[in-house]
Amino acid sequence: MIETTRQRSNIYRLLALIYRTEITKALLKHIRDPKFLSILSDMGAELEDDFLKGPEDNLIEVLAVEYARLFLGPDKHISPHESVHHERGDGDWGTLWGKSTVEVKNFIETSGLEYKSDYLGMPDHISVELEFMNQAAGREAQAREENDNDGVLCCLKMEKKFIDEHLTKWLPVFCKKIISEAKLPFYREMARITNNFIEFEKDEINRYIAEAEKEETSQVS
Repeated sequence: MIETTRQRSNIYRLLALIYRTEITKALLKHIRDPKFLSILSDMGAELEDDFLKGPEDNLIEVLAVEYARLFLGPDKHISPHESVHHERGDGDWGTLWGKSTVEVKNFIETSGLEYKSDYLGMPDHISVELEFMNQAAGREAQAREENDNDGVLCCLKMEKKFIDEHLTKWLPVFCKKIISEAKLPFYREMARITNNFIEFEKDEINRYIAEAEKEETSQVS
């Protein structure tokens, strides 16, 4: 379970990097690693040979253009912020800095994590939310290493709450738009993986919580 949790944390970290900014040479090298490509394949990604074997500099340039077109504009683009896509019953959604933004900010800060001093973006950017899950899973892995079942359970419940109240409320819509609008297979496949991974996590975390609660009960009795 420790290794599984570390792998979950690493997937969150990689997805956060992919959505944070344009693909760098270092990140591209990591993605092209056969071991990682195997993981992507297991998760349902279907990347074409041009991506796997094309010239590095040309690919980075093409992906940078695609990233800007999809997420930055200046023309119509897909905002990577929860408050734009999280349809709320109170109507406070569809624009930047809605109630969802404030709720994400408060959630992350009350968890004991802080934003880096040089971060100038918004709290509900997809890369921030995925990085939060990366950190939460990392804490869970550490608790497992220390045989701290209470700590494991606390982390799992925090992860579940964030997924239920935030990620599942907007990522399906966000990912669907990317799949529809992407011209290159890379971001289309990353969106598909992101959506599938969060759905998988939602189910698995419920199972992990049940196991941790059972372990807690057995220790008491």
